[in-house]
Amino acid sequence: MLSTLPRRLALLPLLLTLGLASHAQAADDDKPPSYQPREHYTKYEYRIPTRDGKRLFTAVYLPKDQSRRYPFLMVRTPYGCGPYGVDRDGVKQLAPNEEFLKAGYIFVCQDVRGRFQSEGEFIEMTPHRPVKKTPAEVDESSDTHDTVQWLLDHIPGHNGRVGLWGISYPGFYTAASIIDSHPAIKAASPQAPIGDLFMGDDSYHGGAFMLAANFGFYSFFKPQQTPVLPPRQWPEFDYGTKDGYEFFLQFTNLDAMAARLAQDGGANPYFNVQLAHDRYDSFWQSRAILPHLKNIRAAVLTVGGWFDAEDLAGPLGVYRAIGRQSPTTDNRLVMGPWVHGGWIGSPGRSLGRVRFDQPTSEQFQKEVLLPFFEQHLRDVAPKTAIAKATVFETGTNVWRRYDAWPPREAQPRSLYFAAGGRLTFTPPAEAVGAFDSWVSDPAKPVPFIGYTAMGMPQEYMVSDQRFAATRPDVLTYRSEVLEDDLTVAGPIVARLFGSTTGTDADWVVKLIDVYPADVEELPSGPRKRRPRTEDVEAPEAPLGGYQQLVRGDPLRGRFRKSFETPEAMVPGRVEELRVTLQDVNHTFRRGHRIMVQVQSSWFPLIDRNPQTFVPIRSARPEDFQPATLRLYRGAGQASAIELRVLSPR
Repeated sequence: MLSTLPRRLALLPLLLTLGLASHAQAADDDKPPSYQPREHYTKYEYRIPTRDGKRLFTAVYLPKDQSRRYPFLMVRTPYGCGPYGVDRDGVKQLAPNEEFLKAGYIFVCQDVRGRFQSEGEFIEMTPHRPVKKTPAEVDESSDTHDTVQWLLDHIPGHNGRVGLWGISYPGFYTAASIIDSHPAIKAASPQAPIGDLFMGDDSYHGGAFMLAANFGFYSFFKPQQTPVLPPRQWPEFDYGTKDGYEFFLQFTNLDAMAARLAQDGGANPYFNVQLAHDRYDSFWQSRAILPHLKNIRAAVLTVGGWFDAEDLAGPLGVYRAIGRQSPTTDNRLVMGPWVHGGWIGSPGRSLGRVRFDQPTSEQFQKEVLLPFFEQHLRDVAPKTAIAKATVFETGTNVWRRYDAWPPREAQPRSLYFAAGGRLTFTPPAEAVGAFDSWVSDPAKPVPFIGYTAMGMPQEYMVSDQRFAATRPDVLTYRSEVLEDDLTVAGPIVARLFGSTTGTDADWVVKLIDVYPADVEELPSGPRKRRPRTEDVEAPEAPLGGYQQLVRGDPLRGRFRKSFETPEAMVPGRVEELRVTLQDVNHTFRRGHRIMVQVQSSWFPLIDRNPQTFVPIRSARPEDFQPATLRLYRGAGQASAIELRVLSPR
């Protein structure tokens, strides 16, 4: 089950293709593969010196045919470049697909410093050093620069060009490696890159800690004494239950959870530091790569998934940061209907019960990814020019090509909350002070899925929200039935006017697509099979009236004014709160409704807010207090969802 696997790794079968997990072995196939990589590539292992004297383990797979010259295609990873030593087909783990192997590249994999066979100290999200005064001052850009120069000097048969790629953490290393990069790096594809762990990526969303995913990841991702080989089998944390809601609710606070992790192999400083830095302080700011994406010489193809539960903010942030800070860079974006890394590890035809009706992953790999690297590393012009923004439009299930993202033609519109649970594009006519209210009890938090699972099922990104719509601690607003298709393309911001009787509160906003009551399919075509193994299986439910989550995110009230300096909320005071939801490219079809739900917990996707202004990691049982929250919707206090809408096509 995906729900039991840690973040940034997703599926082990996926990692076989990504080159991120050294312990994985290719599954045996009853039929011989159509292409035998071992007949065409020879593996070499090196320990490449860097300017500070540390040596980085690097595996190089060189084509046996030396009658022509090849470009390098490199991935840098903290997850291991195994199998180490002699292997048969390890090169398959370094190529995005078989077509890359057939095209012929010099494939390179490097353990980043401090991981597995590489020397040095591993630092999560290595801070970039814009100015390096001594050889001892290193970062990912300098390590990559030194590696590239060594490869050019020592590996035969190359054409002098280097491409970089990687998914998730390796996506971060790809982005970090192209800053002030070696001139031989001509193309880079950061895929699901981590841009800023605190500001919307893996660790925190809206100041709320992403509990289930981080606990799962740090149950196994721990410091290493290098050099070290990977374990034969990765340890599995014993939760003692299959119910994540039940498991996390038993702990008094986050410190108690850290202590539980420590029972299995000792305290994990990586997890503990996440809790220690619970605001956007210098620790997080120094690790954000986005402000440093300048002076980029390589062409860049950033890739992300609309349903990436780990790093949806990262690719959008990288694309925008490069556009602002390196305006002359060939900068392109792809966003498909994928989970984390799904464009490589799965067909991309569906997620849970939502179908996309085409092999979106194969389309991307053949029509965009390979042509991108062929163009910049071999001067092979693509059959169809790669758009500035290639994005999949969910709802209609079509690919769109734009000259920018968000589309320039998308116009801002606001959906207002109205009396009687209505949602309307018409500004409110109600008097000042009109509101809806609910009671939030930290002892009974709203779950983020309507079924029992452990961890963070990726299916939650499209999960049916009917279970939440019936709870008294969730406000639900619906539009009228749409007479025409309505396409939302770009970022979403919820502008709320709210108050609480407590001194802190979480404000969770969810945008939802409500299907007609008589629908028999989601979203098109008859349902002929159960979800594939790469899709998370949610319990069967009637399709009619399905409430598909389109986008959701929280804002922790103490950060309403600043993520650097938290501030208590004043009981009863009405304040404006801006909840930033990530971009979408989704069409609400004719006959559907738009729904918005507002609530104050989303458990255990995010940690519980005591609703009192105390240090949350060490909150005492008595600090967790019920509170009454109000959402205002009258004149002068018109709570609304701000969208970008495209004109009907």
